Amino acid sequence: MSTRGFTTCLWFDGRAQEAADFYLSVFKDGSRGQTLHYTDAGPGPAGSVLTVEFEVNGQKFMALNGGPQFTFNEAVSFVIETDDQAETDHYWSRLTENGGEEGHCGWLKDRFGVSWQVAPKEVTELIADEDGAKATRATKALYTMKRIDIAAVREAHAGE
Repeated sequence: MSTRGFTTCLWFDGRAQEAADFYLSVFKDGSRGQTLHYTDAGPGPAGSVLTVEFEVNGQKFMALNGGPQFTFNEAVSFVIETDDQAETDHYWSRLTENGGEEGHCGWLKDRFGVSWQVAPKEVTELIADEDGAKATRATKALYTMKRIDIAAVREAHAGE
């Protein structure tokens, strides 16, 4: 059995390099790996980018220029667990900029169509409270939001 972990391959239509550069700019602890180019064997134009390896937040990715056959959907998303409102707002604004789409309850799609969940740890704790009434109030407040407002969920949890 492999113990090397996994690499998530993300399929792009000619935008692999742009996507890797974008994700490396969003996450502060990223690094770029190997870039491979198409050869005369194709199917892409010789010399154009085939794949770009990169790592952000300890997660390994490969961006592949595979063509228009496949697109992203919400069946797969990446969860970013955040510590506070400033971090939540940072990821929300960066990932929705330049063509990203806001979703509900902290979900969004970035400009490439990749789905993300920006999930504050505190909110997860509030909606999981053993006190069912508090958890319900927090959850109802969460359901009204796109970008999560931690203070508003906290106030709903407290019954304010």
